[in-house]
Amino acid sequence: MKNNLKIVYVMICILGIIAVRVFENQWFYDPLIHYFKNDFYNNPIPNMDQMALYFGLTLRYFCNSLLSIIILFLVFKDLNLTKFSAILYLFFYILLIITFFTLLHFDANNQKMFLFYVRRFLIQPIFLLLFLPAFYYQKKQK
Repeated sequence: MKNNLKIVYVMICILGIIAVRVFENQWFYDPLIHYFKNDFYNNPIPNMDQMALYFGLTLRYFCNSLLSIIILFLVFKDLNLTKFSAILYLFFYILLIITFFTLLHFDANNQKMFLFYVRRFLIQPIFLLLFLPAFYYQKKQK
């Protein structure tokens, strides 16, 4: 694939990630967005539709993950690395969603900052920012 075309595809994926962020209120149910923007230390966790929340978090995570995996494939052109990335994204999803569920249902009011950061990893493409330099460094070492 030519470099110019690869750059265009990467930019389209980045625009997709930006769109997920810009339209988060319209596309995903997440009452915690507004909760964490306010004085959440002094307020209890709001009542919410739990199933809709988990569905919204899952959908958003997989949208960001899919776009991130495509970016990793375009940058490194390595199918094994792409498969490994997909497995890592799935592993981290399972770990994070279980942690989020546990915190939300058993200790939400005492662990608000931990809940905030676990949720942040679920809704933001943070792993892309970690994997790109890590895989680049690994490729340079080979």
